[in-house]
Amino acid sequence: MCCLVSIQDTNTMWQRIQTLYLLLSTVLAAVMFFCDKAAVIGPDGVAEGIRFTSYVPYTVLLVIITVLDVLALAGYRIRVFQMRTAVLSAIITLALQIWLVVDYFVSSPDNVRFYATALLPLACVILNMLAARNIYADELLVRSASRLRSAKRKSQHKN
Repeated sequence: MCCLVSIQDTNTMWQRIQTLYLLLSTVLAAVMFFCDKAAVIGPDGVAEGIRFTSYVPYTVLLVIITVLDVLALAGYRIRVFQMRTAVLSAIITLALQIWLVVDYFVSSPDNVRFYATALLPLACVILNMLAARNIYADELLVRSASRLRSAKRKSQHKN
């Protein structure tokens, strides 16, 4: 019976759209570990890729973002924690995106070419905020249903 309930809860988790948003955000954050954000073009015309992980502060932020996304994904039973974790991940990811934009404008346009993968953090921010919005809507729905049930019980006890 215990295993049946656990499997049933997991199936319910995957039926929620916010879980899919969080999963996509987690996958995109993990993909950034292996992608180049830009390329430096040398004097001989050969482009050398710059990974997100080639700069230690980016790596630290990516680890934090990925851990927060995994925690939000795994914390589906605690909606308030899940929502706060998703929002915190979105804020940190937005900071990473702003940092990348600053790097883009500071870099020399002749030598550095940024790839579309430099916009992956923006996609993660959008997905995390969509997830947080849907988690909040679920929390409001649960609270409303709980309030209605408690009001119904109170009226039955009075009679």
